[in-house]
Amino acid sequence: MKKGKKKKGNFNIKEVFKKYRWPITIGIIVIIAIFVFSMVFLILKKDTENKNNKNEEIKEDIKDPNDIDYEKGTDDYFMENVEEPEETPESDTNNNTSTSTNTNRNDYYDYITTPLSSIKFSDLKKRNKDTVAFLKVNNTNVNYPVVQTSNNDYYLTHAYNKSYNSAGWVFMDYRNNINNLDANTIIYGHGSLKTTMFGTLKQVVKKSWYTNKDNLTITLVTQNSTLYWKIFSIYTTPYEVYYLTSNFGSDESHQKFINTMLSRSIYNFNESVSLSDKMLTLSTCYNNELRLVVQAKLIKRVANN
Repeated sequence: MKKGKKKKGNFNIKEVFKKYRWPITIGIIVIIAIFVFSMVFLILKKDTENKNNKNEEIKEDIKDPNDIDYEKGTDDYFMENVEEPEETPESDTNNNTSTSTNTNRNDYYDYITTPLSSIKFSDLKKRNKDTVAFLKVNNTNVNYPVVQTSNNDYYLTHAYNKSYNSAGWVFMDYRNNINNLDANTIIYGHGSLKTTMFGTLKQVVKKSWYTNKDNLTITLVTQNSTLYWKIFSIYTTPYEVYYLTSNFGSDESHQKFINTMLSRSIYNFNESVSLSDKMLTLSTCYNNELRLVVQAKLIKRVANN
Protein backbone atom coordinates (compact mmCIF):
# COMPACT_ATOMS: atom_id res chain seq x y z
CA MET A 1 0.00 0.00 0.00
CA LYS A 2 1.29 3.38 -0.99
CA LYS A 3 1.98 5.97 1.66
CA GLY A 4 -0.88 8.40 2.30
CA LYS A 5 -3.60 6.22 0.82
CA LYS A 6 -6.65 6.04 3.08
CA LYS A 7 -7.78 2.71 4.39
CA LYS A 8 -11.18 1.45 3.25
CA GLY A 9 -13.91 1.61 5.89
CA ASN A 10 -12.34 4.51 7.78
CA PHE A 11 -15.27 6.73 9.00
CA ASN A 12 -14.82 10.50 9.10
CA ILE A 13 -17.84 12.32 10.63
CA LYS A 14 -16.68 15.70 9.41
CA GLU A 15 -16.58 14.53 5.82
CA VAL A 16 -19.98 12.83 6.19
CA PHE A 17 -21.54 15.97 7.68
CA LYS A 18 -19.88 18.09 5.00
CA LYS A 19 -21.20 15.82 2.28
CA TYR A 20 -24.73 15.45 3.74
CA ARG A 21 -24.95 18.78 5.56
CA TRP A 22 -28.32 19.91 4.21
CA PRO A 23 -30.18 16.59 4.54
CA ILE A 24 -28.88 16.25 8.11
CA THR A 25 -29.83 19.85 8.96
CA ILE A 26 -33.31 19.40 7.53
CA GLY A 27 -33.72 16.14 9.45
CA ILE A 28 -32.72 17.80 12.72
CA ILE A 29 -35.19 20.63 12.07
CA VAL A 30 -37.95 18.12 11.33
CA ILE A 31 -37.21 16.22 14.56
CA ILE A 32 -37.25 19.43 16.61
CA ALA A 33 -40.50 20.51 14.92
CA ILE A 34 -42.11 17.14 15.68
CA PHE A 35 -40.97 17.39 19.29
CA VAL A 36 -42.31 20.93 19.68
CA PHE A 37 -45.60 20.00 17.99
CA SER A 38 -45.97 16.97 20.26
CA MET A 39 -45.39 19.07 23.39
CA VAL A 40 -47.87 21.72 22.25
CA PHE A 41 -50.41 19.02 21.42
CA LEU A 42 -50.03 17.42 24.86
CA ILE A 43 -50.33 20.78 26.60
CA LEU A 44 -53.45 21.72 24.62
CA LYS A 45 -54.96 18.31 25.23
CA LYS A 46 -54.35 18.62 28.96
CA ASP A 47 -55.83 22.12 28.99
CA THR A 48 -58.91 20.89 27.11
CA GLU A 49 -59.35 18.03 29.57
CA ASN A 50 -59.07 20.45 32.49
CA LYS A 51 -61.66 22.77 30.93
CA ASN A 52 -64.01 19.86 30.26
CA ASN A 53 -63.62 18.67 33.84
CA LYS A 54 -64.33 22.18 35.11
CA ASN A 55 -67.41 22.45 32.89
CA GLU A 56 -68.65 19.14 34.22
CA GLU A 57 -68.12 20.38 37.77
CA ILE A 58 -70.05 23.56 36.97
CA LYS A 59 -72.87 21.55 35.41
CA GLU A 60 -72.91 19.40 38.53
CA ASP A 61 -73.10 22.46 40.77
CA ILE A 62 -75.72 24.37 38.79
CA LYS A 63 -78.69 22.22 39.59
CA ASP A 64 -82.06 22.67 37.97
CA PRO A 65 -84.34 24.13 40.67
CA ASN A 66 -87.26 22.23 39.16
CA ASP A 67 -85.50 18.94 39.97
CA ILE A 68 -85.02 19.72 43.65
CA ASP A 69 -87.09 17.78 46.14
CA TYR A 70 -87.54 20.19 49.03
CA GLU A 71 -89.41 17.71 51.18
CA LYS A 72 -86.46 15.32 51.09
CA GLY A 73 -84.03 18.06 52.00
CA THR A 74 -81.97 17.87 48.82
CA ASP A 75 -81.87 21.65 48.48
CA ASP A 76 -78.99 22.23 50.92
CA TYR A 77 -76.74 23.45 48.11
CA PHE A 78 -78.96 26.48 47.67
CA MET A 79 -79.00 27.39 51.34
CA GLU A 80 -76.95 30.06 52.99
CA ASN A 81 -74.67 28.63 55.65
CA VAL A 82 -76.68 29.85 58.63
CA GLU A 83 -76.97 27.59 61.64
CA GLU A 84 -80.37 26.26 62.61
CA PRO A 85 -81.96 28.68 65.11
CA GLU A 86 -82.38 27.41 68.63
CA GLU A 87 -84.93 28.35 71.22
CA THR A 88 -83.90 31.64 72.74
CA PRO A 89 -85.19 33.47 75.81
CA GLU A 90 -87.17 36.66 75.68
CA SER A 91 -85.13 39.82 75.85
CA ASP A 92 -85.51 43.16 77.51
CA THR A 93 -86.25 45.51 74.59
CA ASN A 94 -84.94 48.43 76.60
CA ASN A 95 -81.39 47.18 76.99
CA ASN A 96 -81.31 44.22 74.55
CA THR A 97 -80.30 41.78 77.30
CA SER A 98 -81.91 38.39 77.65
CA THR A 99 -84.36 37.58 80.40
CA SER A 100 -85.86 34.29 81.50
CA THR A 101 -89.42 35.18 80.45
CA ASN A 102 -91.27 32.74 78.15
CA THR A 103 -88.21 30.57 77.49
CA ASN A 104 -90.26 27.87 75.73
CA ARG A 105 -91.15 30.10 72.79
CA ASN A 106 -89.27 29.68 69.53
CA ASP A 107 -90.22 32.57 67.24
CA TYR A 108 -88.43 31.04 64.26
CA TYR A 109 -90.96 28.20 64.15
CA ASP A 110 -93.98 29.51 66.04
CA TYR A 111 -94.75 32.35 63.64
CA ILE A 112 -94.76 30.04 60.62
CA THR A 113 -98.13 28.67 61.73
CA THR A 114 -99.58 31.99 62.90
CA PRO A 115 -102.68 32.93 60.80
CA LEU A 116 -102.75 36.47 59.45
CA SER A 117 -106.22 36.88 60.96
CA SER A 118 -104.77 36.49 64.44
CA ILE A 119 -102.04 39.10 64.03
CA LYS A 120 -102.36 41.92 66.56
CA PHE A 121 -99.89 44.72 66.13
CA SER A 122 -100.24 45.81 69.72
CA ASP A 123 -98.94 42.40 70.83
CA LEU A 124 -96.13 42.43 68.26
CA LYS A 125 -95.06 45.91 69.35
CA LYS A 126 -94.96 44.77 72.97
CA ARG A 127 -92.63 41.97 72.01
CA ASN A 128 -90.46 44.13 69.77
CA LYS A 129 -91.00 47.84 69.26
CA ASP A 130 -89.06 47.63 65.96
CA THR A 131 -91.93 45.72 64.31
CA VAL A 132 -93.24 47.48 61.19
CA ALA A 133 -95.15 44.76 59.32
CA PHE A 134 -96.05 41.10 59.00
CA LEU A 135 -95.02 39.33 55.78
CA LYS A 136 -96.63 36.29 54.16
CA VAL A 137 -95.51 34.52 50.96
CA ASN A 138 -97.93 31.77 49.95
CA ASN A 139 -96.79 28.15 49.95
CA THR A 140 -93.54 28.93 51.73
CA ASN A 141 -92.73 29.23 55.42
CA VAL A 142 -92.24 32.99 55.03
CA ASN A 143 -94.82 34.09 57.61
CA TYR A 144 -93.04 36.47 59.97
CA PRO A 145 -93.10 39.87 61.65
CA VAL A 146 -90.84 42.34 59.84
CA VAL A 147 -88.61 44.60 61.89
CA GLN A 148 -86.68 47.75 61.07
CA THR A 149 -83.95 49.64 62.86
CA SER A 150 -81.43 52.38 62.05
CA ASN A 151 -79.10 50.09 60.05
CA ASN A 152 -79.05 46.92 57.97
CA ASP A 153 -76.63 45.08 60.26
CA TYR A 154 -78.30 44.48 63.60
CA TYR A 155 -80.95 41.96 62.52
CA LEU A 156 -78.45 39.94 60.53
CA THR A 157 -77.36 38.47 63.85
CA HIS A 158 -80.28 39.08 66.24
CA ALA A 159 -83.55 37.25 66.72
CA TYR A 160 -86.98 38.83 67.03
CA ASN A 161 -86.56 39.05 70.79
CA LYS A 162 -83.22 40.82 70.23
CA SER A 163 -81.11 38.00 71.61
CA TYR A 164 -77.99 37.19 69.60
CA ASN A 165 -78.60 34.53 66.91
CA SER A 166 -76.72 34.07 63.63
CA ALA A 167 -80.01 33.14 61.96
CA GLY A 168 -81.01 36.79 62.26
CA TRP A 169 -84.53 37.98 61.49
CA VAL A 170 -86.62 39.30 58.61
CA PHE A 171 -86.06 43.06 58.38
CA MET A 172 -86.88 46.07 56.24
CA ASP A 173 -84.20 48.29 54.77
CA TYR A 174 -83.49 51.17 57.15
CA ARG A 175 -84.00 53.68 54.31
CA ASN A 176 -87.63 52.68 53.74
CA ASN A 177 -90.74 54.12 55.36
CA ILE A 178 -93.64 51.73 55.90
CA ASN A 179 -96.13 54.59 56.29
CA ASN A 180 -94.98 56.54 53.25
CA LEU A 181 -93.85 53.93 50.76
CA ASP A 182 -90.76 54.56 48.66
CA ALA A 183 -90.57 53.58 45.01
CA ASN A 184 -88.96 50.31 46.14
CA THR A 185 -89.44 48.79 49.60
CA ILE A 186 -86.80 46.17 50.42
CA ILE A 187 -87.06 43.28 52.89
CA TYR A 188 -84.13 40.98 53.74
CA GLY A 189 -83.85 37.58 55.37
CA HIS A 190 -81.25 34.84 55.71
CA GLY A 191 -81.65 31.75 53.53
CA SER A 192 -81.37 29.31 56.46
CA LEU A 193 -80.26 25.70 56.21
CA LYS A 194 -83.68 24.42 57.19
CA THR A 195 -87.16 25.89 56.88
CA THR A 196 -87.04 29.17 58.80
CA MET A 197 -86.57 32.81 57.79
CA PHE A 198 -86.20 33.00 53.98
CA GLY A 199 -84.96 29.40 53.72
CA THR A 200 -88.05 28.20 51.82
CA LEU A 201 -88.17 31.28 49.60
CA LYS A 202 -85.95 29.23 47.25
CA GLN A 203 -89.11 27.40 46.23
CA VAL A 204 -90.15 30.39 44.10
CA VAL A 205 -87.70 29.33 41.37
CA LYS A 206 -89.61 26.09 40.87
CA LYS A 207 -91.91 26.11 37.86
CA SER A 208 -94.64 24.41 39.88
CA TRP A 209 -94.51 27.34 42.32
CA TYR A 210 -94.35 30.38 40.02
CA THR A 211 -96.97 29.04 37.57
CA ASN A 212 -99.47 28.69 40.42
CA LYS A 213 -101.43 31.96 40.38
CA ASP A 214 -102.32 31.61 44.06
CA ASN A 215 -98.64 32.04 44.92
CA LEU A 216 -98.11 35.29 43.06
CA THR A 217 -99.70 37.64 45.60
CA ILE A 218 -97.56 38.64 48.58
CA THR A 219 -99.29 40.00 51.67
CA LEU A 220 -97.78 42.64 53.93
CA VAL A 221 -99.82 43.62 56.98
CA THR A 222 -98.92 46.91 58.64
CA GLN A 223 -100.36 48.57 61.71
CA ASN A 224 -102.89 50.54 59.67
CA SER A 225 -103.48 48.55 56.50
CA THR A 226 -102.99 45.32 54.57
CA LEU A 227 -100.98 45.62 51.37
CA TYR A 228 -101.24 43.15 48.48
CA TRP A 229 -98.37 42.89 46.00
CA LYS A 230 -98.32 41.06 42.65
CA ILE A 231 -95.05 39.37 41.65
CA PHE A 232 -93.61 40.59 38.35
CA SER A 233 -90.03 39.27 38.51
CA ILE A 234 -88.07 36.40 40.06
CA TYR A 235 -84.36 35.93 39.38
CA THR A 236 -80.91 35.27 40.79
CA THR A 237 -78.02 37.68 40.48
CA PRO A 238 -74.42 38.04 41.68
CA TYR A 239 -74.14 40.32 44.66
CA GLU A 240 -74.88 43.93 43.73
CA VAL A 241 -76.64 46.99 45.14
CA TYR A 242 -78.50 48.08 42.02
CA TYR A 243 -81.67 46.08 42.67
CA LEU A 244 -81.61 47.48 46.21
CA THR A 245 -82.25 51.03 44.99
CA SER A 246 -85.13 52.49 47.01
CA ASN A 247 -85.65 55.83 45.23
CA PHE A 248 -84.67 57.34 41.90
CA GLY A 249 -83.29 60.69 40.88
CA SER A 250 -85.14 60.86 37.59
CA ASP A 251 -87.93 59.19 35.63
CA GLU A 252 -85.32 57.96 33.19
CA SER A 253 -83.32 56.10 35.85
CA HIS A 254 -86.56 54.83 37.40
CA GLN A 255 -87.80 53.44 34.06
CA LYS A 256 -84.42 51.87 33.36
CA PHE A 257 -84.60 50.12 36.73
CA ILE A 258 -88.07 48.76 35.98
CA ASN A 259 -87.02 47.53 32.54
CA THR A 260 -83.93 45.84 33.98
CA MET A 261 -85.87 44.08 36.73
CA LEU A 262 -88.47 42.82 34.24
CA SER A 263 -85.80 41.57 31.82
CA ARG A 264 -84.06 39.55 34.54
CA SER A 265 -87.07 37.43 35.43
CA ILE A 266 -86.84 33.67 34.89
CA TYR A 267 -90.49 33.75 33.82
CA ASN A 268 -92.69 36.24 32.00
CA PHE A 269 -95.50 37.09 34.41
CA ASN A 270 -97.08 39.48 31.89
CA GLU A 271 -97.20 42.22 34.51
CA SER A 272 -96.61 45.78 33.44
CA VAL A 273 -94.94 48.13 35.91
CA SER A 274 -95.27 51.90 35.67
CA LEU A 275 -93.43 54.77 37.30
CA SER A 276 -96.38 55.30 39.62
CA ASP A 277 -96.31 51.73 40.93
CA LYS A 278 -94.84 50.97 44.33
CA MET A 279 -92.45 48.01 44.27
CA LEU A 280 -91.58 45.41 46.90
CA THR A 281 -88.25 43.54 46.80
CA LEU A 282 -87.47 40.41 48.83
CA SER A 283 -83.76 39.58 48.95
CA THR A 284 -81.94 36.53 50.28
CA CYS A 285 -78.95 34.31 49.50
CA TYR A 286 -79.44 31.68 46.78
CA ASN A 287 -76.01 30.16 47.33
CA ASN A 288 -72.55 31.46 48.23
CA GLU A 289 -72.31 33.44 44.99
CA LEU A 290 -75.84 34.45 44.04
CA ARG A 291 -78.73 36.39 45.54
CA LEU A 292 -82.35 35.38 45.05
CA VAL A 293 -84.66 38.29 44.33
CA VAL A 294 -88.47 38.40 44.28
CA GLN A 295 -90.08 41.64 43.15
CA ALA A 296 -93.74 42.66 43.17
CA LYS A 297 -95.88 45.76 42.63
CA LEU A 298 -98.57 47.08 44.96
CA ILE A 299 -102.02 46.22 43.59
CA LYS A 300 -104.32 46.78 46.58
CA ARG A 301 -104.39 48.46 49.96
CA VAL A 302 -107.07 47.70 52.54
CA ALA A 303 -107.45 49.65 55.76
CA ASN A 304 -107.33 47.53 58.90
CA ASN A 305 -110.36 47.66 61.18
